[in-house]
Amino acid sequence: MNAVVVGVIAYIILQFAVGLWVSRQIVTERDYINAGRRIGPIIGAFTVFATWFGAEAIIGAGGEVYRKGISGATLDPFGYALALVVSGLVLAVPLWNRGYVTFGDLFRERYSPGVEKLAVFLMLPGTVMWAAAQIRAFGQVMGAASDVPVVTMIIIGAVVVIAYTTIGGLMADAITDFIQGVAIIAGLIVLCLLVVSSLGGLGAALERVPAERLSYGEAASNPLVLAEMWAVPIFGTMVSIELISRMLATRSAQVARTACVYGGLIYLLVGLIPVFLGLVGPVLAPDLAEPEQIVPQLAQVYLPAILYVIFAGAIVSAILSTVDSALLASGAILSHNVIQHVAGDWVRRRPLLVTRLTVAGLGVVAFVIALQPGTIHELIVTAASFGSAGLVVVTLFGLFTPVGGVASAYGALILGSGVWAASSLFELTETPYLYGVGSAVLVYLGLALRGR
Repeated sequence: MNAVVVGVIAYIILQFAVGLWVSRQIVTERDYINAGRRIGPIIGAFTVFATWFGAEAIIGAGGEVYRKGISGATLDPFGYALALVVSGLVLAVPLWNRGYVTFGDLFRERYSPGVEKLAVFLMLPGTVMWAAAQIRAFGQVMGAASDVPVVTMIIIGAVVVIAYTTIGGLMADAITDFIQGVAIIAGLIVLCLLVVSSLGGLGAALERVPAERLSYGEAASNPLVLAEMWAVPIFGTMVSIELISRMLATRSAQVARTACVYGGLIYLLVGLIPVFLGLVGPVLAPDLAEPEQIVPQLAQVYLPAILYVIFAGAIVSAILSTVDSALLASGAILSHNVIQHVAGDWVRRRPLLVTRLTVAGLGVVAFVIALQPGTIHELIVTAASFGSAGLVVVTLFGLFTPVGGVASAYGALILGSGVWAASSLFELTETPYLYGVGSAVLVYLGLALRGR
């Protein structure tokens, strides 16, 4: 067992300790799902940042920029940073003021219980795939840092995160987010400074990057393709149950908005570091067989041993915390908005136990997905797109206008997701997500006018 594995075990033990400590204060379902609405602005901003700043921001973004140049950074950090800020400014206050337990409550209150259940089933696959991407990233990082096969590490990561998530709830997740957020920021800054120093300064480092790697290339010449690249992270994040669960867990509407805005700004600033490392990666480590290994490999080369152990532990902690957030949010919404409404009295009398069991079950599903072929980036894009084309339309109309009812909601949810899925599966267009959103808007308004 090498020092990196020991360091990671120390981080995991710390997270378990926090989870056990916080679990003593969990009495009700709301304590577990919403942290009793006690999260303040500092913890709130860091939990928003850390929930998003996981595998895709470090491992995935670094690998995409290594492969494609700056065009690989649209999703991370630019798209998601903007998405967090926009979500905070647009959604945080009205959602918090309604006093919802989960995001699914909006669809039941504004439309119907049937729309609520359909919306939940459209939200779940993307969130579980997001968790699967993080579990796979855990295997990638630990596989690079040790002699243990990646698949074995994926199994270990899944077991650890499923056990940890069922214990502590959202408050434990928020506290560990703060701890790992500080650690990963410090580690990335130190790594960036050492790489810049080895290349003779920032200017000299960027001069060694070919000009074509600093251009968006063909995507910039097609406005619709460019719009698609931005729409996926922005609209997908606006209806993300992980983010909305944090809005609803803060102690006021203003704190919810502040946490999202500042979390997004931190995300942007810190996310530029993996982008830089991906740009200069081909100079320092040419012809990598696995481009997603670029950031862990640079850390292994440039960081002193003790700092590398801390850095690797912080990355793993960030990944596990992101999985925790995804599984907790999806388990909460499935249990609170579906299972407890269709099950018998025994289940309804034990909402906390049922929510924990649901979280564990979805963790097993995420583990199975993580074992399938594909890259982390592909999983993230699918997760951000899945179901959200119709969800964002129904959410915005339902939250801010009296237009439309049950039929409009059903039509937009079904057609938006169906058009996106068919367009993606059969490669009918380069912009399947925009077609999905556009179709959802048209059918929502059409059915609203017909009903009126």
